[in-house]
Amino acid sequence: MIRRQLITFLIAFISFTSLAKAESLMEEKIRRISTRKKSVYLSKGIFHNGGPKIKSKLKAVRQNYSSKLGYERLVFDFETAQLPRVYGYISEERKKLYIDFFETDMSQALGSFGNSRYVKAINFFPIQEGILSAEVIFKNNISIDLFSLESPARLVIDLKK
Repeated sequence: MIRRQLITFLIAFISFTSLAKAESLMEEKIRRISTRKKSVYLSKGIFHNGGPKIKSKLKAVRQNYSSKLGYERLVFDFETAQLPRVYGYISEERKKLYIDFFETDMSQALGSFGNSRYVKAINFFPIQEGILSAEVIFKNNISIDLFSLESPARLVIDLKK
């Protein structure tokens, strides 16, 4: 049931954002976001956290590149202790990552996170009250590993070529 709802929502989201070319999401694996780093990098696919329906606010997006570790880390910081419900899609073909944060608003003070090795831009779309969508546009094809942390809630995305 959750898989069908997730696929239906993602198809609607991709149509909503006026993507010119349709992708087959029915064949994609659905990955649950872990609460610890696993170092399993994906270049495409669907992910979710199955998180609680809690009201939250995105307060910052930050990044750091580690040449020693060989990846760039993006961190979405929230005001709550737990991560809100999250669904997302990694499009290798478009070099984009789409993320929907449910029951989430964006802080007015959210600013640019600076220069990134792999990220060209991050766009936010408050589609309707309580749903915040983000589009992360990459400079090149990349692979990602994602996990969450609590107290405070953070969605951590490691990027590498």
